This record gives sequence, structure tokens and C-alpha cells, in this order.
Amino acid sequence: MADIAATEVKKAKPKRGWLYRTGKKLRPKMDEILARSSLVGNPPVFAHGTFAWTAELENNWETIRREAASVMHGEDIPVLADISPDHGRLGGDRKWKSFFLYGYGYKVDANCEKCPETAKLVSRVPGLNSAFFSILAPGARIPRHRGVTKTLLTCHLGLFTPKDRPSCRMAVHDDMVHWDDGKTVVFDDTYYHEVWNETDETRVILLVQFERPMRQPGKAIGRAFLGAVRRSPFVQEARKNFLAWQGAQNRIDGH
Repeated sequence: MADIAATEVKKAKPKRGWLYRTGKKLRPKMDEILARSSLVGNPPVFAHGTFAWTAELENNWETIRREAASVMHGEDIPVLADISPDHGRLGGDRKWKSFFLYGYGYKVDANCEKCPETAKLVSRVPGLNSAFFSILAPGARIPRHRGVTKTLLTCHLGLFTPKDRPSCRMAVHDDMVHWDDGKTVVFDDTYYHEVWNETDETRVILLVQFERPMRQPGKAIGRAFLGAVRRSPFVQEARKNFLAWQGAQNRIDGH
């Protein structure tokens, strides 16, 4: 069923538009301004507890894990590259799936209804941008890459983490990250990072992307950039692909 639905989101290749080309040229200067404006510094990986709200996710991690398990066992979850055009350029690893609750500020109502407690918890994250269950199958690898703006930071909450910790890891700049059930890690994805799952277990995390706390002028620049990204062909293509996937699934299920 997943293969049938996937065909409906592969009909057109997204184009790198003006925003991407301009942003790439301006990135070094923008990153410099945003880093200077940061209220939490500019490390690749943040010390545990830097962001007080992560404690609420950790305190409720078992509830979140139950909802993740429910959708994993009862839903066809799309390969991320089929939904997000930009992620498809990372190497096309078909072993990376994502169940979205929020994507670039857009709420996915149907998915939030299936995970009401998780949706409620992530809705309280200051500056929430995206939230989804990130599912990495055994043998998966996400090649070295980096995000587009220091306006955003990324939080991972471990839900189902392989017992062989050294074989399931993420390199962020010069740091090596391993996940643990019920624990969060926050990092800046504009530093180059790479992920491996060299175990025979599936790794599942809750991924939350949120706005970096900043002073001016970085705050205004970051907000303007995010607004442009949310209106960009990149994000709108991903929304269109998700709606196509969802429509195909409903037809398959006879809804």
C-alpha cells in the first residue's frame, strides 16, 4: 500500500528557487548575525537542560512512546524523501520514515488526532516549527548534511533506541551523539551532521524543531527568513506531497 501511495508524490521534481539560491549566497553573513544574536550561545550540541521545556517531554516520554507505537503498528508511514523534496537529495535512503504532527508551522490535524497527548505537549514548545516521529530502520544511514538557518534548533527525544548504542549514533561537527529512551538532546543542525543505524533494531525519536531564542537584530531577521521559507516552493511542495499521500491512503483504506 505504501508503494501505491508513494507513486502519487513523485510526479514532479521540485526546483531550487530564488529563496534557496539567494539564501545560499547570504548564508555565511546571516549565520554570523544570528550566532551573535543568540541568547543560548552557538555550540553544535547544547548541554542537557539548557531548555527548560525539554523536561516536560522527558517526564511524559512513555506516553509519547505509546502513541508512536500505535501509529507505527496501525498506519502506513511515508518515506521522508517522498514527502520532503529536499530530504530526497540526501541520498535517497528509503529506510527513513516520518509521521508528521507539525511541519514548518502547519499543523497536520489528522495525525494530531491520532496522537493527542503528544500533539498537546509539542504545541507548548516555545517557537515550535516542526514535530514528527523520525523512524530509522536497521542499516539506515543519513549522509553528511546541514540545515539552512541558525534561526532553528532541533531537539530529539529518544523513544525506541537500540541497545547497541555505539552502533546507532549521530555525528554533529566534532561531537558524537547517542540516543537514550526518555532523554532529550538539542543541537544546531547548521553544523554538518551524519546519522547511522548499524544495528538490527529500529530507532524511533520524536524530532522537534523550534526557534532559537535570540535578541535583535537576529530575531527579526530569523522571523522574516522563516516566513519566506514557509511560503517557499520547498515547503509548499512538501505540503502538496503529503496531501497526495494522505488522499491515496484514504482511497486505499476505503475512506
